[in-house]
Amino acid sequence: MADTPKIEIRGLKKRFGSKVVLDGLDLDVGNGESVVIIGGSGTGKSVLLKCILGLLDPEAGSIKVDGQEVIGLSTREREQVNRKFGMLFQSAALFDSLSVWENVAFGLISAQGKSKKDAKPIALEKLAQVGLPAQVGELQPSELSGGMRKRVGLARAIATQPEIIFFDEPTTGLDPIMSDVINDLIVDCVHRLGASALSITHDMASARKIAHRIAMLYQGKIIWQGPVDDIDKSGNAHVDQFIHGRAEGPIRMQIPV
Repeated sequence: MADTPKIEIRGLKKRFGSKVVLDGLDLDVGNGESVVIIGGSGTGKSVLLKCILGLLDPEAGSIKVDGQEVIGLSTREREQVNRKFGMLFQSAALFDSLSVWENVAFGLISAQGKSKKDAKPIALEKLAQVGLPAQVGELQPSELSGGMRKRVGLARAIATQPEIIFFDEPTTGLDPIMSDVINDLIVDCVHRLGASALSITHDMASARKIAHRIAMLYQGKIIWQGPVDDIDKSGNAHVDQFIHGRAEGPIRMQIPV
């Protein structure tokens, strides 16, 4: 059905020992929609992504991709689902032993079985889409600046033409200008692919730019969600404190003892 969400999460629970991280979380990501999850450090944003990707097993709840339940799938079935995904990791997570173009082509070669000869032109095309010339493809990741590494990571995320792209803190470690460049590239690439996107970030400038809808995660649940234009009038004290970066408010930093 056309209105079936690309991702549908219901009642998701995940704990580590006595620490409850996700506590009955509900969230949808629609077709062609960009959803950004905001929330403080340690609120479970990365844990949620890992549950969707199949890297962690939740204790309860449901995760559906295109209407298919993905919790409890066999390894082979899980691999089929994961072929729909692209991922931009927080640190870009490039393979130091591979050249830049080989990093971009990694999914094309390992998951789709393309030869290096067939994969290289696609990799160079994706580098061009993120504003990097072909000669950068011959460099090693160690020769790149932080902003270039993020661009290469984005090129890799879109190389397999994914239906859903995950962005893990896409502007972390970048200056404000390069952050804005990356945000623009994310918007352009997601639109070009017609993909759905799920991002996690602390960066409100990034969230405002790349999101259609923003959801706030707090104490294991989505406590507010709405169109990006509504966030400044959310009426939620937790959201207001977070987006304005105020020390005082209902959110208290947990200081380890």
